[in-house]
Amino acid sequence: MKRNKLNYIAAVALFLVAGASCSIDPTYYSEVVPDTFYASQENVWQRFNRPFTHWRWYLAHDAPRWNMQEFGTDEFCLPTRGSDWYNGGVFQKFHHHEYTEDMTEIETGWTNFGMGVALAWDALEDLEKIDFDALGFKEGVRESMLNQQKALVASFYIDGLDFFGGVPLYTTTQTEAKGRATAEETFNFIDSLLTEAIPNLPLKEELGGFEKGSINRAAGAALKARLYFNAKSYIGKEMFSEAAVICQDILDGKYGRYALDTDWTNIFGFDNETSPEIIWSVPSQNAKLETDGMLWANMVPYNFKNYLGGLKDSGSNNGCCLIPSRDPEGNLYKFNLGNPYESFNDKDVRKQLYVYEGNGKYRGMFIVGELRNPLNPDWVCTGDREYKDQVIVERDQIAYFAKVGKEYASVKDLPSTIATAEESSGVRVTKRSPRPNQDEFKRMFDPDVPIIRIAEIYYMLAECKMRAGDKQAAADLINTVRRRYFADGVDPDPVTAANLDKYRMLKEWMVEFLGEGRRRTDLIRWDAYVTENWWDHQATNNPNLNLFPIHYTIIGANNLIEQNPGYGGKK
Repeated sequence: MKRNKLNYIAAVALFLVAGASCSIDPTYYSEVVPDTFYASQENVWQRFNRPFTHWRWYLAHDAPRWNMQEFGTDEFCLPTRGSDWYNGGVFQKFHHHEYTEDMTEIETGWTNFGMGVALAWDALEDLEKIDFDALGFKEGVRESMLNQQKALVASFYIDGLDFFGGVPLYTTTQTEAKGRATAEETFNFIDSLLTEAIPNLPLKEELGGFEKGSINRAAGAALKARLYFNAKSYIGKEMFSEAAVICQDILDGKYGRYALDTDWTNIFGFDNETSPEIIWSVPSQNAKLETDGMLWANMVPYNFKNYLGGLKDSGSNNGCCLIPSRDPEGNLYKFNLGNPYESFNDKDVRKQLYVYEGNGKYRGMFIVGELRNPLNPDWVCTGDREYKDQVIVERDQIAYFAKVGKEYASVKDLPSTIATAEESSGVRVTKRSPRPNQDEFKRMFDPDVPIIRIAEIYYMLAECKMRAGDKQAAADLINTVRRRYFADGVDPDPVTAANLDKYRMLKEWMVEFLGEGRRRTDLIRWDAYVTENWWDHQATNNPNLNLFPIHYTIIGANNLIEQNPGYGGKK
């Protein structure tokens, strides 16, 4: 007889948090057991893939995880737009780092990484009991499956460490509830999982070989490099030299064959499963494995589907946008950080209005300016609030321009804050999960969502070399990536040993990885998350805010869980 172990984990490990009114009693089954269910290779693959289903949703579809990494930084915000998007002030709290133990988005950040851990260990325990030889599997498949589950656990735990510090550590679903391990214990546990898994992960030997979401050896190595790269933030120990060794090995092909893509749209586009740059990606296919890595509904303006010829099933809530680069009068902000749209050089091919050209081809990464489709001028995005039925003009500014002459005498009197936006405020991004026009609507969910790509390895190695004092080598690595964005590879503003400092490095991370759900981590690594000002954000200089609070329901359900310092009265 097999218990429903996931319910059991919810009861004792509190990774899957249940409300006080919900039953957490385990459910028992007598009909489906491993000996009867896993009677074919297909059944085994289904069992193997279940944790990856959660991972796919968590990494490429789950708004709270992306919000925790992007809101509260100098990249993105979700401003209050008139009467829209106040939402109890939660997004203003993110922006001002006013984190509290009752924020549901942060609760989800805990429960979702924890559910991933639970699902992966549960799958591993079942897979360990299967006779792979009797089912005709090729040699090495069992080891690959088991170690991919271990690497998947490590990836979820990295998120837990990044967001909250030390977390409860489990190696089985059959255990009692635990309190939090220290950050160092969590770090070492993740490290040990990856050390064990990496040699047994599949090796990608074909450059541009088809990516289907499995964890190849390079993905495991990249996760380990990420862990070491951020060790100073996580455990107060610099491990940049150790990260650099792994990065160099990845670039040298020790962990498989990868290369920079010459066209950035190939990395994020409609046939990107064969991009040589992608190390690990979330698979997507229309009507099968639909992913939405750019959180479309919350990102694009109302009625943007009409700019795409009335693209069906593409509604919008008109929410988040880039932090503005300019004040209401059009002046560029002078902060050391922020100004994301204006951080792109005007000659950068990405810095233009998104246009789907047909047959899977598109150009531009931004929704900005007048939203009239240049290939079909009848396709326009009109307003739905202040500019109802007018063609929207998206501004790299946040202010309530519609109130000029009514509540404000002139533009110079307009406030520009997280609380004073209108429907056309802020540049939007269509980087991950771009969408086609209506005449090719069946391609809507064809783009996979890159999670790790070789460009990140270049940038990690560059920063490691910069920190080691070799700025020229760092600049060369970054410029190797940058040149693909300019005609004939001529970069008008390359990185040099002379201009590479903390702020240029952070700017380069922003420009290359804008919207990919990592900005908070990069700012913390440079001690900039709580110490720097940017648009409508004043530094708190409170290092406790580098970690999120543990939601009160987590602590209420397991009294072994202790709150992070600085929250809940603990200083």
